[in-house]
Amino acid sequence: MQTANNKLPINLNDLLRQRKVEGERIEYKAGWNPDAVVRTLCAFANDFENLGGGYVVIGQDCDTNGQPVFPPVGLPDRQLDKIQRELLAYCQLIQPAYFPVLSVEALEGRNLMVLWAPGGQTRPYKAPESVTAKKKTWHYYIRRYSSTVEAKGNIEQELLNLAAKVPFDDRFNQFAKVDDLQPPLMQAFLREVGSALADEAASLPVEALGRQMNVAGGSTESPWPKNVGLLFFNENPEKFFPYTQIDVLWFPEGAGGDRFDEKIFKGPLARMTREALDYIQRNYLHETVIKHPNRAEATRVWNFPYAAVEEAVVNAVYHRSYEEREPIEVRISHDELVVVSFPGPDRSIRLEDLQAGRAISRRYRNRRIGEFLKELDLTEGRSTGIPKILKVMKANGSPIPSFETDDDRTSFVIRLPRHARAKGKQGVTGEVTPQVTPQVTTEVAKVVRVLLTELSRQALQDALGLKDNRHFRQTYLLPALNSGLVEMTLPDKPNSSKQCYRLTEAGQRIKETLAVRKKKA
Repeated sequence: MQTANNKLPINLNDLLRQRKVEGERIEYKAGWNPDAVVRTLCAFANDFENLGGGYVVIGQDCDTNGQPVFPPVGLPDRQLDKIQRELLAYCQLIQPAYFPVLSVEALEGRNLMVLWAPGGQTRPYKAPESVTAKKKTWHYYIRRYSSTVEAKGNIEQELLNLAAKVPFDDRFNQFAKVDDLQPPLMQAFLREVGSALADEAASLPVEALGRQMNVAGGSTESPWPKNVGLLFFNENPEKFFPYTQIDVLWFPEGAGGDRFDEKIFKGPLARMTREALDYIQRNYLHETVIKHPNRAEATRVWNFPYAAVEEAVVNAVYHRSYEEREPIEVRISHDELVVVSFPGPDRSIRLEDLQAGRAISRRYRNRRIGEFLKELDLTEGRSTGIPKILKVMKANGSPIPSFETDDDRTSFVIRLPRHARAKGKQGVTGEVTPQVTPQVTTEVAKVVRVLLTELSRQALQDALGLKDNRHFRQTYLLPALNSGLVEMTLPDKPNSSKQCYRLTEAGQRIKETLAVRKKKA
């Protein structure tokens, strides 16, 4: 167990005053209760909801609503060493052994002992029902809202299935060195989140700082950085995770046009995300003022509301896989702003719930990335992204956005349609529709040529002689749909197993034009 000389990677005052009530990630104990504390540490180590573990604050009492009471009860100086010795012994009873980060903090002149318990690397963990009993009975524990409860039945089985499934971002990277973590970036993060550790971070060796921030670990003889540390605290994370980038593409002629502008953003995740959002906001988001003859107050609308764009982009950064060599794409045209990331959402989320904005998952692909993004106020990490996008788009008067994936969950697409009355880039309004002879990509032209009748996705892919589902979808199918030359037979049910694709009237005209050109050639 790390000693009380450690500083927490959070601000204790913020922990108590801003996150006021007990919840899934924080528990208050007025005094030292070893049985309850060890059970809760076990629950945080199991991290059943993949929220990044939690905190136990000893010496802080709370009222019946779970709100901390000030000033806190505190712990007498004479008890501190005794509690630490007992805690060290009792944590060894957790199977496998688990030790939180311990820090003694002062608040309003009272001693508080704060235990930071990140999600463990070797879950599932079980702990004795009573650490002081002579005959001990071990159980698995999890957090359920603000309580620690025993995992039973199906919940226990699900917890057991998580064994050895440490999320990718929380794993050690054995192709990098601890020195690849860059202290200036780590120090800047600590200052931004108001951590007490920021004051002494500059004087700590990078390994010690990395261990205290839980972005490094392993034995003292062979320490390793964690993937999350390299993603946030290295200037070039793409060296370790190729295509860690956000590609922003502007299509002045629509997605099916020949011309596009591209801007690529790389770097530490937080900076990359903020720079991409700032660029999009400056260049492609525009407010339109609509005056009314019968009233003085004008209506103000955005082509794409920033809050919705932010949620869509941050969602992609949070939930994409950094094991896949695919960038995040933000594709912008006059008609829509589309965010594409790989892979799609967890299979536990039903497609109909996803489209309706009711998608809730306990399984976060990147629990540690979410933890850092939450500290930086870039996400809430509570499956609130999609509901917020729907809410913001509705408040702006925009059409309903769509959330798309496929049966194989190879990608996730968020489409934000432009407000019908909003001006876009350079004051352009109105729909971008295909002309009689629009310029189309070679891939879209191939789709148009083979669509003799309605075809399913697989039939269309087979007709083109393509084997890679993702390549077909991103290079052929989506551009064909975006161009307006191809449409779904069931547009209200985009993920239906009975979904087929056919040419639109514009697509039929292009097909005829392409046939004439082929004869002339």
